[in-house]
Amino acid sequence: MRTMHLMFFVACLSLAGAERRVVFPAGAKPVGPYSPGIFAGDYLYVSGQGSRGADNKISEVSEDRVRQCLSNVKSIIEAGGLTMEHIVYTQVYLHQSTSYDALNKVWREVFPKNPPARAVLWVHRMPIETPVEINAVAVKDLSRKQAVSAPGFPADSPIAAAIRVGDRLYISGLLGWDPVTGKVPDDPAAQVELALKRFQSVLKAAGMDFRNLVFVNPYLTSAIPMGVMNKVYASKFEHGNTPARATITVSGLAHGANIEFTGVAIGDLSKRRAVRPKNMPPSPTASPCVFAEDTLYCSAKAGFIPGPNGGIYADTVEDQVRQTMRNLLDGLEEAGLDFSRVTASNVYVDNLEEFAKMNGVYGRYFPAGAPPTRTTVAPLAPVQRVRSGSGHFPKLEEVSIIAVQ
Repeated sequence: MRTMHLMFFVACLSLAGAERRVVFPAGAKPVGPYSPGIFAGDYLYVSGQGSRGADNKISEVSEDRVRQCLSNVKSIIEAGGLTMEHIVYTQVYLHQSTSYDALNKVWREVFPKNPPARAVLWVHRMPIETPVEINAVAVKDLSRKQAVSAPGFPADSPIAAAIRVGDRLYISGLLGWDPVTGKVPDDPAAQVELALKRFQSVLKAAGMDFRNLVFVNPYLTSAIPMGVMNKVYASKFEHGNTPARATITVSGLAHGANIEFTGVAIGDLSKRRAVRPKNMPPSPTASPCVFAEDTLYCSAKAGFIPGPNGGIYADTVEDQVRQTMRNLLDGLEEAGLDFSRVTASNVYVDNLEEFAKMNGVYGRYFPAGAPPTRTTVAPLAPVQRVRSGSGHFPKLEEVSIIAVQ
């Protein structure tokens, strides 16, 4: 027991609902107001980890960068009393200096059997200039982790098409790319259709369909017009009962693809419930939040003021974050929750030079000593900050969250 206390510190929070424990490995030094790991019920959520070692250096070798990043994830997983095999889902963020082949080579070494589901994307920049950032979700009971195979999914893939944990399904990133021909359709709408068709095949293999989805990340490059993606996407769902969604334009995707879908579904539709604050009309593309049993997945929110003549008017990242948190709170309160129940977040920023400013506001909304896990990236190069003729200002940040009752 003495050794375990030296290895890590676990803070238990006495809150109603699922047990929530902060996992903090010895020597961990978060660069912002977030926890390295949080247990919420049966799941351990791991913050995005970079490639710096204990000496604060980053290797010049791509494979070693990935190894160090996964080693940092492992330190949190093991501090929580689990192993890397307990991981069921990961999101991998790469700088252009890190290759897909290098990632896959190391991935096979670290996950020689029973690998997790995974989504991969290239972004412009990450905190502390790490070239790789990886977050993860792990399940406490390894016997509940079951791989789902799907038609057309490469047999030699280093990842699972999806991982099922009881009634919950974590789906790998599915691209608008044909794995048989190795081609990407010329037409943007055809690329979106192809990606969603592959996505649907994985759902079907698990005995589900689009109705079962609770959260989706559409990742797209500038080659896919947002309107085109939304039109195709909306055709797959019931208006007003869509999954929660965080749509992010990124620097690049694997195999030259321009669209990727990843997400979470739940098998029993009676355990799925969309939550919509009264100040938000039904949407054909995204529900504000959706419950999967006791877990609430909330769409990414920005500093957008809802209602007539709405939009983003704040011209600083601090004021935009304040409005974003107000918007997220609307969804939480509609679900009977508050910020103390938030377990994980993804923060997308326009300019990482404003990292400290963003942290200064963001951190005020969460319990001292027990903020949620977090992944922060700058998906694209900073925008030109010019106010439009209608007074609107460009989006400087966006946040999505996961909360547990």
